[in-house]
Amino acid sequence: MQWSVWFSIALLACLLLVSGTWARLKAILLSLLLLALSSWWLIDQLSGDGINAATLYHLRSDLQGAGVGDFGHSIAGFVARVLGALLLPLLLLRVTRLRQPRFGIPVFTAFACLLLVTLRVSPLYDDALRIHQQLRPVDYRVVADEYRVPAQPLAQRRNIVWIYGESLERTYLDEAVFPGLMPNLQRLAGEALDFRDIGSAEGSGWTIAGLVASMCGVPLTTAQGDENSMGRMGRFLPEAVCLGDYLKQQGYRNHYLGGANGQFAAKADFLASHGFDAVHDLAWFKQRDIAASHFSNWGVHDDVLLEEAFQRFVQLSRAGQPFMLTALTMDTHHPAGHLPVACKGMRYASEYGDIGLLKALKCTDVLISKLVDRIRSSGYADNTVVVVASDHLAMPNHLSHVLEKQRRENLLLFLGPGIAPRQVTARTGSTLDSGATLLQLLDPAVTTIGFGRSLLAADAGPSASAAAVREQGQDYPRYLAYARSLWLGRQTRRLRLEDGLVQVGVQQVQPPVLLEYDRQWDLKSIYLENTSKQFDDADPAHTLAYVDRCTAFEDASAAGEWCALLVNRDQGIRLYRDAQLRRGIAVDAPLQAFDGNRPRVRQSRMISREARRTDPGQYVLELYARQNPQRPFWVEAVSSQRKVVVAQQWVQADSNGRIRMPLGLEHAVDDLEIRAWLNHAEQLAVERYVLLPFRLRPGRS
Repeated sequence: MQWSVWFSIALLACLLLVSGTWARLKAILLSLLLLALSSWWLIDQLSGDGINAATLYHLRSDLQGAGVGDFGHSIAGFVARVLGALLLPLLLLRVTRLRQPRFGIPVFTAFACLLLVTLRVSPLYDDALRIHQQLRPVDYRVVADEYRVPAQPLAQRRNIVWIYGESLERTYLDEAVFPGLMPNLQRLAGEALDFRDIGSAEGSGWTIAGLVASMCGVPLTTAQGDENSMGRMGRFLPEAVCLGDYLKQQGYRNHYLGGANGQFAAKADFLASHGFDAVHDLAWFKQRDIAASHFSNWGVHDDVLLEEAFQRFVQLSRAGQPFMLTALTMDTHHPAGHLPVACKGMRYASEYGDIGLLKALKCTDVLISKLVDRIRSSGYADNTVVVVASDHLAMPNHLSHVLEKQRRENLLLFLGPGIAPRQVTARTGSTLDSGATLLQLLDPAVTTIGFGRSLLAADAGPSASAAAVREQGQDYPRYLAYARSLWLGRQTRRLRLEDGLVQVGVQQVQPPVLLEYDRQWDLKSIYLENTSKQFDDADPAHTLAYVDRCTAFEDASAAGEWCALLVNRDQGIRLYRDAQLRRGIAVDAPLQAFDGNRPRVRQSRMISREARRTDPGQYVLELYARQNPQRPFWVEAVSSQRKVVVAQQWVQADSNGRIRMPLGLEHAVDDLEIRAWLNHAEQLAVERYVLLPFRLRPGRS
């Protein structure tokens, strides 16, 4: 973080001490600033690039499978910073109370102005501006014609083995910086078609994004409105045509092997959606008889993974059908890497000290080169192209202080029959172009896929990679916007409900979902989180389509059924029910006029701390709340992952803040949850709740 930020924070602390006027407000503002900067620091430790597209993606995707244990030092540092952000202003506040409130208004004015200046010079502003520029509405039709889908048959259907080295950038092969670290990959580079200066365009700088960029030729962005919660989207980039899709059309079988959890960042969803016949990840390896010593926080070690890759290569080669086998390593993952059993005795003497990541890199050099050599010396080598590539540039790790001084570049090597060894410098190339380059090596007539352009093409024409580096990437947001459209397609004015999912264009979305359309009926945003607030805050000039349980919209709820509420800029409104939704509705159809403000909608909120198993029987649910909404609201018990409404009641607390609700269960429920339906502005603070067995009083029947 810049010295100017720390200097500004010190001045803010001094201004807090100078005067006691509005000291509490100044302390709160200083604490919030420090908390924001602490959060930025932690994110920067993980991403290496502050708050960027990767941050947005991972916040909205499934984090299951992340190796959190590897980031213990960063998490501890974040906790220490948070404590400092909370305690320092409190300490200053105690001292300030001993001072006279002199020059109060001028001092507070100076404090407020300096706070704004601090935000302006901090990385928070730069990152917010960068994300805004990337996600601002732009007309992507300007670049739509540049998106290419290969269709012609391949001249050669050679087998492909694509090895992604986790964070294995080409910088590590620099003998002047890391002498003797990667001699085997250095040797392979001399025998390969070796591309230099391969960059990482925005939307390709983390693992799943690197896979999407290289295989699909598009940057990875979340859905329109950046509210893509991966567990809620039924299909991964359904409008994109990727390498796996095209090769499958050409008669290929596509297999993937990865040591990490495929659910992390939705890698498995991406691969399964785009032509891969087999996706074997951590879960697959855990089902096999493999000792615990072969697993790390992230997954199975590379020695096991790459041995399996060779066995799979032999198996697929013998079958006779053309194939692409993709393997993604894991042991060079930031920050410290991992050392598999096969490399426990690995050593590397370095001027930078005894750094574990260097040993992991040296081990990876041995393991990857061993796999490549075995493939090239096998009886199937004459029909096989091998690709060795980094998935992205290295993120913050124990060698960042060395890497940041170097010319950073991705690794991209091609080895195979007819591929002459030479080194090619790509002036504007990025990982977006990797897949297109592979295709041209198979067939000189195929030079594009997505926005990717073959790095061997004499005249590739306009490209996303060139736009990413030209004029600080001012044209690049058009490519990002087009990539976002690939999540939903273009025909989005008709909605249909099928099996509890809303069909929007080519996408299936799990409700609740709010769709916002502009004046031209183009889908501006899709919201999957905080939908009731987004509904209230939406531009009144736009048309909104909100799909949720009917409970969200009306007091006489049809429990468990789905409804869609449409409102437009002309004070038109219409509520479509379950049966109509199943047949399909047009969002641009005429609506009925209404007076007054737009209706307020509700959203389901969790009351119970967690889902619980509950035996069959008759119960009374009692809630005790210290703060209740002023108007009645719905409370319900749901099960089967919120799909079955067990009980529902329109309630209002009594004078003691108590709510009572009968609940009957005919069968045991494994995942009973208690939820309330409230508008985002309504407050419900439940102190405790109990589920009591219902007993008849004596003499009652």
